[in-house]
Amino acid sequence: MSHPIATGEQHAHELAALELVQHPTVRAAYAEVAETWLGRAKASEQMRERFAAAYEEVMFSAAVWSSNQDPLRPKVTTITRLEHEIDGRRIPGTRWGIDNPDSVYRVVPISGDERYEIRGRVGAHRMTENYFTLWDAHMGTVDVLDGRRMHVEDDGSFLITVDSDPANGRPNHVRSTPAAHELYVRDVLLDWGRDDPNAFTVERLGGAPTRPALTLDEQAQATARMMAHFADFTGKLSHGMYKSPANHFALAWTADHTGGLRNQVYVAGRFVLAPDEAFVVDVSDGGAEYFTVPLSTIWGTTLDILDKTGSLNKAQSIANEDGTYTYVISAQDPGVHNWIDTDGLLEGILTLRMAEFPDGGPRSDLSATGRVVKLDQIDGPRITPDERAAQLAERRTAYLRRLPEVTA
Repeated sequence: MSHPIATGEQHAHELAALELVQHPTVRAAYAEVAETWLGRAKASEQMRERFAAAYEEVMFSAAVWSSNQDPLRPKVTTITRLEHEIDGRRIPGTRWGIDNPDSVYRVVPISGDERYEIRGRVGAHRMTENYFTLWDAHMGTVDVLDGRRMHVEDDGSFLITVDSDPANGRPNHVRSTPAAHELYVRDVLLDWGRDDPNAFTVERLGGAPTRPALTLDEQAQATARMMAHFADFTGKLSHGMYKSPANHFALAWTADHTGGLRNQVYVAGRFVLAPDEAFVVDVSDGGAEYFTVPLSTIWGTTLDILDKTGSLNKAQSIANEDGTYTYVISAQDPGVHNWIDTDGLLEGILTLRMAEFPDGGPRSDLSATGRVVKLDQIDGPRITPDERAAQLAERRTAYLRRLPEVTA
């Protein structure tokens, strides 16, 4: 069986996007959006040093995403990937919008006037969290299918139907409306070395498309618009984070709009530290089977998640004796297992996500708080340099299961 993410269709799409970003319209937008975003953002010098690398990812993500927006010719496209190579050509990363490092994000364009079938297969090890969310054009939820609990045949195969009719006995039905715009699929890997993302394809039913595909010039214009939208969207997210006081971190909200996932608890804030300080986060998960603690820049991209602990989830963490979790966020290694590495930054954005609660919702002990602590006062389960090296080696090997194009 082919790889569920690194498919031939995915590679062809990424290579086409690489050509698309060289179009004069896209190149002009690249420069214009950068100037506007930098002018609006009240970014520190540290964050400005991270702009170029982050900006390339956000803009390439816009090219990849915008070129799979035709609901008459739908494809399955994976976004928020790390940098890799295809046929010797460098493919930039596609992270944006404060991504979750545990998630494989895929998009499928949908029209409420059309009928679709999504055929796929689950892996040997099913995921703790997996959702097929039908969005409107503003990332608001139209309908959602819980992929963890959907009907799967004995051989692991599944069929999802998407159209405007009632289910009428169809077990995995996503009901569309005239507002339907896109199916947004989150495969969340709690155990990177074990959990398997789903493999799937999409087929639009019915006759030949009733309108031609976009010309290259039209596609370039659509990409330029999405580039501006991505920068604006991320800028507003970061602005919201930076309106709150520094180092204030407490339970926040649940959401099923602007990209949020229904039934998930989000906890967000920003940290600003001195070189000898750490931001310590204490978490009681309230029964959540899944949670993650990732760091991002003001530009909406996560930090080094492949070779450093720029994020940690529940499976990657060691619990305290009472079942709670404590994380140390700092630029220097504090010598504890649950260290979230800021990659040298003394400020950043933290977006903790919790999901898959027991029936009836979170327990009453659900909590997440943060505090600034001097590095020489850090306590917690210790780790030796050799153990740290082993932790990072295991992390890299596990992550590359979803990025097989990287071989070294």
